[in-house]
Amino acid sequence: MTDKAMAICLWFDGAAEEAARFYAATFPDSSVDDVVRAPGDYPAGRQGDALTVAFTVCGTPFLGLNGGPGHPHTQAISFQVFTDTQAETDRLWDAIVGNGGAESQCSWCSDRWGVSWQIVPRVLMAALSHPDGDARSRAFTAMMGMRKIDIAAIEAAVRGDAA
Repeated sequence: MTDKAMAICLWFDGAAEEAARFYAATFPDSSVDDVVRAPGDYPAGRQGDALTVAFTVCGTPFLGLNGGPGHPHTQAISFQVFTDTQAETDRLWDAIVGNGGAESQCSWCSDRWGVSWQIVPRVLMAALSHPDGDARSRAFTAMMGMRKIDIAAIEAAVRGDAA
């Protein structure tokens, strides 16, 4: 249970505890906070199964609900995680994609449960709001050709260095 006024509820088909433990092991300031086990059988599970899982990812409270099939995750909702270094970007990206996830464009990837993530270097955010419109445009163009963001390539685009 959380003392926060709000938590994000993610619907899973029986894998809420597994997902929460993966997120807690992957992201900083993350933990599995509480697992509520079903006191009896229910449509999506059996007595003793994890019914809900309270967990924290990057300091944000979540609740994983094992609600069964029928409500898959989509890219309509994604979670942005901001990084400071290429090593941190690589570690998070590789953890998600390398454990059954999938790459997408422009910092987006999804984990094996279909939850969409954006692993976003702060350098990219600064480049996309750069006061020089040409630098901003070059950074945007560079980003559009990437899956995982390459910080050095974004910095080079801002400077106007040829690729």
